[in-house]
Order: sequence, then C-alpha cells, then structure tokens
Amino acid sequence: MKKTRRAAATGLTLLVTAAALAGCGEAPEETGASGSGEAANSDFKPCIVSDAGGFDDKSFNQLGFEGATRAAEEQGVELTAVESNSGNDYGPNMESLVAEGCTTIVSVGFALAAATKEAATANPEIDFVLIDDAADGGDDGATFDGQPDVENIKPLLYNTAEAAFLAGYLAADTSETGKVGTYGGEPFPTVTIFMDGFRQGVEYYNEQKGADVQVVGWDGENGSFTGGFEANPAATETARQIINQDVDVILPVGGPIYQGALTAIADAGRDVALIGTDADLFETDPNTQEVVLTSILKNMSDSTYQAVTASAEGEIDFAPYVGTLEDGGVDIAPLHNYEDQVSDTVMAELDEIRAGIIDGSITVESYLQQ
Repeated sequence: MKKTRRAAATGLTLLVTAAALAGCGEAPEETGASGSGEAANSDFKPCIVSDAGGFDDKSFNQLGFEGATRAAEEQGVELTAVESNSGNDYGPNMESLVAEGCTTIVSVGFALAAATKEAATANPEIDFVLIDDAADGGDDGATFDGQPDVENIKPLLYNTAEAAFLAGYLAADTSETGKVGTYGGEPFPTVTIFMDGFRQGVEYYNEQKGADVQVVGWDGENGSFTGGFEANPAATETARQIINQDVDVILPVGGPIYQGALTAIADAGRDVALIGTDADLFETDPNTQEVVLTSILKNMSDSTYQAVTASAEGEIDFAPYVGTLEDGGVDIAPLHNYEDQVSDTVMAELDEIRAGIIDGSITVESYLQQ
C-alpha cells in the first residue's frame, strides 16, 4: 500500500531560478548535516507524503520532496517520505506518519486535503504543510478566504494564472497556425488556474496585436480533461484531439499527463511546441528538450523549504502563502532551445507585461484573488 524511504541527501536537482530564490528571501543559516558543526535538531522529525504521482514525477511531488529534503539536511536530520500509490493510501499514509512521531508533515497536493485536515484536527501539536490547497472549505482548492479551517495547517498556494498569462502571450506569438491548446487532468481549481491564465494571456495578445489566435480546449468554463493525472492512453488521445484541430502550441496541466502530449506531438508529423507546468520540463525530463517552449513554474521547492525550516525553528506562521510573480513564487522557465526563435521584441513585451501584472495595471483573474 505504501513505500517508505528516508532521505538524508538527494541527487535531485533543485529546479528554482536564482530570481525565484531571491524573491522568497535568503535561506536561514545552515546547521547540522550541512557542515556548520552545530548539533542536529534532535527534537525535529520532518515527514512528507506524496499524492498518487509519487516523488519521481519530474514535476509537482518532486519539487515538494526537494524542498523538504533540503530543510531536513540543514537541520541535520532525516526526512521520512511516504509515497501514495492511489487515493486509498492517503488516510493510512497520514496515520502512519503521525504514529511515527513526525513533528512536521508535508502533504503534496489538494488530493490530500481531507486526510490532512482530519489528521491536523486530531493532532494539534503537529505542524502540517499542505501544498496546493487552502484548507478552507473544500478538498479541491475551490475556496479561498485567507484562513485555513484548522489552525495548525500552513497552506502553500501559487497564483500560477500570472505566470500562465505570460506563457499564453508567448504561445500566441509563437503559433504559426493561429491556434493554441490546453487540456487538464481534472477540472479542479488548481488545474484550471493554469488554463485561465493561459487563455487570458492569449486574449491580451489578441487585443494588443489585433490578432485572432484561438484557444482550443478551454473557454473559461468548459474544456478538455483526461479524467485523471496518469500518463495513460486518455492523456495521449486528449492531446491528439487538440493537436488535430491545427494547434501548434499545447499546454497539458496535471503532472505526468504531459507525457501523453509528447506521444501525440511525435505522431503529428509537424512542429508542435509543448508548455510544461510546475517544474522546468527541459531540466527534469530530457525527452522534452526538442519540443518544450517554456514551463509555468511553481517555486514549490523553496516555499516548502521555507515552511519546513520555520517549523523546525518554532517560527511557523500558519497564514496561507500565495506565490506570485512579485515574490518569485511563480514564473516561466527559460526558453532554452526556443530562445533563438523568439524575438527580442517579444521578450521585452513579456518583461513589460510582468511589470504590469506586478503593479496591478494588468489584471489577471484567478480563484486566489480575495
């Protein structure tokens, strides 16, 4: 039912840009196993539980794992990590970590919201860090009033609509067919927030350029979804249906489902660019390097690190963290192999749009707005 591993060190690459790190503040002084010579924080036992994607998903779970691992290393302790194989594992895995005496438990993903709230209510002495759910009324991130239901849960949220807006603008300019597309795993707010921002970015491009680039797969209310978050035939077929509508830039939202798009792109017989989510797919999955235009980043590694470190030092603030372009919590990745194909003019326009989103002169709507 579950696989447990302890990580004193990890070979996974930290996938946050220098700008994102700077936006989230300086790291605390290193301790314990990091080499400072100080004693380990023996009272601190950090733990993490994945959703069904597992810690090697090259995306969402991996980033949370990296951040928690880094925090544990600096405290001179081991991270206890439990992977979930399905939704049936969430409750039992959470119970197992509580039984092990964990002092801080990181839950990766809104799918774990119900199990996290139940465990937090029953164990007020434990600090819980919940990634991608507000813990304030729904189990799919659907509501956000700025205050979690349970006082010992620290929500980590990311206004990816802002970064997706940039990606949508870039996609619209890159497209030669005048059609770009997106699809998701399931229509949860943490998924559609990417699709909303992407659509708004394309619409802004059309307004600014007098263009008519169309978005296939999401109209703001209805769209294309695979029904889950697995890299399965449904993900491939959904991507293929979108690409067959003359789409030449595609944004899959939902962890491993991007792999279905890779297969559909390979079968298309023409150039189709891919936009990744969460992590920089160019860095995490070499199979994407020939087709990935950019990725919409969540700086989950650093924000998880910050939250776990604050818990270790007895300084955790349970107010929700919402990552934005301004604080480096979200961004788009470098263009890598596409850099020479995007003009300096467009890059300058993206810089202006970024500044406009940050200063409020350009409005990006999302469910995380209060």
